[in-house]
Amino acid sequence: MFRPKLELADIFRNHGAAWRAANAGHVSLDQLKVMSAIERCRTAALGGHVLRCEKCSHIAISYNSCRNRHCPKCQGAAAKEWLAEREAELLPVPYFHVVFSLPGQIADIAYQNKAVIYDLLFKASSETMLTIAADPKHLGARIGILSVLHTWGSALTHHPHVHMIVPGGGFSLDGNSWIACRPNFFLPVRVLSRLFRRLLLQKLAAAHAAGELQFFGNHAQLADAKAFAAYLAPLRESEWVVYSKRPFGGPEDVLRYLARYTHRVAISNRRLIAGDDKGVTFKWKDYRIEGPDRYKVMTLATHEFIRRFLMHVLPAGFHRIRYYGLLASGRRAHNVARARELLTPPIIPVDAIKAISANAAETPTAKHACPCCGGRMIIIERFERGATPHYRPSPPTAAIRIDTS
Repeated sequence: MFRPKLELADIFRNHGAAWRAANAGHVSLDQLKVMSAIERCRTAALGGHVLRCEKCSHIAISYNSCRNRHCPKCQGAAAKEWLAEREAELLPVPYFHVVFSLPGQIADIAYQNKAVIYDLLFKASSETMLTIAADPKHLGARIGILSVLHTWGSALTHHPHVHMIVPGGGFSLDGNSWIACRPNFFLPVRVLSRLFRRLLLQKLAAAHAAGELQFFGNHAQLADAKAFAAYLAPLRESEWVVYSKRPFGGPEDVLRYLARYTHRVAISNRRLIAGDDKGVTFKWKDYRIEGPDRYKVMTLATHEFIRRFLMHVLPAGFHRIRYYGLLASGRRAHNVARARELLTPPIIPVDAIKAISANAAETPTAKHACPCCGGRMIIIERFERGATPHYRPSPPTAAIRIDTS
């Protein structure tokens, strides 16, 4: 299996101890847990099992995954499991991608109030979409939303925003019909941005009045109500960013897109280029530029790179994937079934996806194929955390490490 030359785990193992010592007292327990999990992921520290090929007796050792949601090596399997559950919920309608971003001034204070302000971002953006969609002047329908939080820019800067995947239509307000949106157009972004601005500023003011926000360092003065109101005042006149992309081609495109976005972490191992005395070099994308010049390379001092990555560790128990409207968890299955009744023609695309999945499941391909002959690899030994397996892997010339999670 392909393994990048440099992994985030390598950086943490080589420099994590020094970084923790230099930042003692300024690192949260959640961040320390993430570092430890990534350092130990797919190593003997977490245990594992030994696999042997039934045909050629090739032996490989597979170490257990940490399964931490911030680990770049563990999200592939998690995404596949999650996507398998979403296939049955797809509808034969266009799907739109809408993005709501926090202005820089609010992003600055969000870092000190992650749980509160990220939650307000979810609430204000979903309420905006549901309200404008239900307005007869626009769509006049009850819609469903899948919303995913990202907190990073491509250069690992703090840039909180939510990606929404929305079916192009919804139930009529009386629930008796399906109202489709116009081709290639869902809702006006200017109307969305202005309502989003008003709702989020209202919710921020209410959170401040309730004592839910904390301020430190350069923002300590914002604990005063008048200072906080003055801080937000310029934002009431500025234009906020809401971005709506063209609809996807079909359900298969939606699934491919979701696979890229729902379980993404701040940086993938594939973007890492080098780690040396100069720092960590990685690829990034400058979204302000169109064309091939937007793809660039950046080098950060190692301690700064680690700091930027850990900025994006979410509070324990915080849900970064949420559902609203017709897709809210309590009524999702019922609403999807009802939508299918109202929609015509029959949901051939969804059935096709199920058929493809069924055929793939029936294909006699080994879950873990031998890298030498393609035969089936079977487990012959399991070993606990920190233990050493009795079996040794096949010689390096033939051995290829197999990762399972």
